[in-house]
Amino acid sequence: MIHRYKLGGLNIVLDVCSGSVHLVDEVAYDIIGMFESADRAQITAAMLEKYADREDVTEADIAECCDQIEELKAAGKLFAPDTFEPMAGALKQKSANVVKALCLHVAHTCNLNCSYCFASQGKYHGDRALMSLEVGKRALDFLIEHSGTRRNLEVDFFGGEPLMNFDVVKELVAYARSREKACNKNFRFTLTTNGVLIDDDVIDFANREMSNVVLSLDGRKEVHDRYRVDYAGNGSWERIVPKFQKLVEARGNKNYYMRGTFTHANPDFLKDIQQMLDLGFTELSMEPVVCAPGDPSALTEADLPIVLEQYEKLAELMLERRRAGKPFTFYHYMIDLTGGPCIYKRISGCGSGTEYMAVTPWGDLYPCHQFVGEEKFKLGNIWDGVTNTETQDDFASCNVYSRPECRDCWARLYCSGGCAANAYHATGSVRGVYGYGCELFKKRMECAIMLEASKALEDA
Repeated sequence: MIHRYKLGGLNIVLDVCSGSVHLVDEVAYDIIGMFESADRAQITAAMLEKYADREDVTEADIAECCDQIEELKAAGKLFAPDTFEPMAGALKQKSANVVKALCLHVAHTCNLNCSYCFASQGKYHGDRALMSLEVGKRALDFLIEHSGTRRNLEVDFFGGEPLMNFDVVKELVAYARSREKACNKNFRFTLTTNGVLIDDDVIDFANREMSNVVLSLDGRKEVHDRYRVDYAGNGSWERIVPKFQKLVEARGNKNYYMRGTFTHANPDFLKDIQQMLDLGFTELSMEPVVCAPGDPSALTEADLPIVLEQYEKLAELMLERRRAGKPFTFYHYMIDLTGGPCIYKRISGCGSGTEYMAVTPWGDLYPCHQFVGEEKFKLGNIWDGVTNTETQDDFASCNVYSRPECRDCWARLYCSGGCAANAYHATGSVRGVYGYGCELFKKRMECAIMLEASKALEDA
């Protein structure tokens, strides 16, 4: 299977199953498009007719191009067959019962009142609560006990707003560090924050202990303050931006992300990206809102062409800035054409409910943060482990081949079937497909591949 498209002045041919990316001229682009549905005589006639005004397109040229395509096909770099389906289930079973990451909900409460919040302002459809030190320690012990031979373990301090329970965060990091050497583990921590409570103590601690920091900023002041308000209805932009700037400046070369959300109010989110750049931030992410279809902030079908155009214009901006020596990172355009995720990850996806789980302040386990509060998805707890094995088995069986809609999709080995939470909220099944999200993802992949291909071309 191949996927052909034109973007950034390039004619791009992706061979889906080998991962090979080919940059070709117009004639080769057309020939490849006909190659499996027409014989050589038909291809030659079609090309001579289409390029009749070009002296450099002769029967000999067309024959040479067809020979080169045949060579690539024989080498497994064009029209490669899909041989991965038989191994999909087996690969995921290899990591069964091995947990590598936890999302610790240290605070089911928040000091902001964002109306589009999927977590119901941090309450997750339940009661407000803070995780105790004892529960947090047990969660870390659970992770160590169920991590098998994995050395690197990931922990995300999440909320609500985790800085509302900052003392416990600090003590949990210290506890994890105290266990690393004896258990042969290496903890990598991430903090996700809205920024309101950032101070010098937070900055020093985060820059010392956090492998990554995720900072919530929706871009333009008027966009950010539309939804990200406190309980008095006041916007938070002016309070948090100086704190984010101070943290990032002090962070040096360590990882961080400005994480924005775009909604029906700002499908033109490139303006928000540009605002972040103007503020001095270069590690950026803009995520489509996750909410019920009838919500005022929900993206609509009318928004879709606007958003797709924004992704293309964003790629153009990244090209321009890279060539000018002012590059920036966009999370969804991070792709490695020379290596990248192994076939296991490409087939099986994110590992929610198996390799990755969320822990509530009470110690309950859920497949991921987007399922917390949905009682039927509760997997168990950090003392007894996973007791709801039926639900876990359902997540374990999720892979790109368990969704019929994915079988003929060119992007299937990049999205791995997509997000189970988005699928569930859109279709009622974790094996469903969130069609709107698919369109966004495919456009992002086209842009990401184009950016990497153009860089390789320029470097060459």
